[in-house]
Amino acid sequence: MAILETQELTYTYSVGTPFEKTAVDHVSLKIEEGEMVGVMGHTGSGKSTLIQHFNGLLKPTSGKVLLEGKDIWADKDKIRDVRFKVGLVFQYPEYQIFEETVYKDIAFGPKNMGLDEAEIKRRVYETAHDIGLKEELLERSPFELSGGQKRRVAIAGVMAMEPKVLILDEPTAGLDPAGRDKILDHIRRYHERTKNTILIVSHSMEDIATFADKILVMSKAKLFCYDETVNVFARADEISDIGLDVPQITKVFGELRRRGLDFGKEVYTVGYARDLLLKHLKDREVR
Repeated sequence: MAILETQELTYTYSVGTPFEKTAVDHVSLKIEEGEMVGVMGHTGSGKSTLIQHFNGLLKPTSGKVLLEGKDIWADKDKIRDVRFKVGLVFQYPEYQIFEETVYKDIAFGPKNMGLDEAEIKRRVYETAHDIGLKEELLERSPFELSGGQKRRVAIAGVMAMEPKVLILDEPTAGLDPAGRDKILDHIRRYHERTKNTILIVSHSMEDIATFADKILVMSKAKLFCYDETVNVFARADEISDIGLDVPQITKVFGELRRRGLDFGKEVYTVGYARDLLLKHLKDREVR
């Protein structure tokens, strides 16, 4: 069963005014439990508006959002419960840190869920481990940490609520390559432990290529495509036509194909490209 589903979801800003604009236009999709989904789209495509519907921050102008098969707006008094089940980490979440210690900041969400101290402690320590924060940092002020560590503290605060769906909006924005890789590795660790559904919004095609099982592409308020990663990047020319980029390695192999060396359209990670080239060289040696 789909953990998240939208049915003809439409959202229009400033209805009935001269500034009226439809940001999400009749989007229908299903996201299965346990999937890792990349969300792509150029600025203004509707992707940020879409993800804010998943945990009820925005209410559809028309259409439905279903969580575990139930309309999240069927009972508006229960929308708070939806936000515990669908965690949303905004871009640059470290600016939202406010507690005295790292422990208290991570514990803030679970505490508001009404959990007992033993359960809160378990979640804080497990999540800190998942996200790569050493135990000795838990009693320090988060404002003494590096930028990358602060980012991890903020993400851990949402992870500790153990949402069934975790949505991260540009979690690696502004980080150097080493910091970016650490964040993604720790998110993978969290996914391996919890098997929960994760959505990552990113402009980095390399990040999405190595991370996502499926990719959701928005363009001009509509769902352009939602498919397995290999199938999406096989449509590199179409992706480029709507103003998005593709992984550099996909571009390289596209150029090789145009020059007569066709390895197929499904090359989108460096590891897979390496294996193809090694096999090609080995086959040439045999001949």
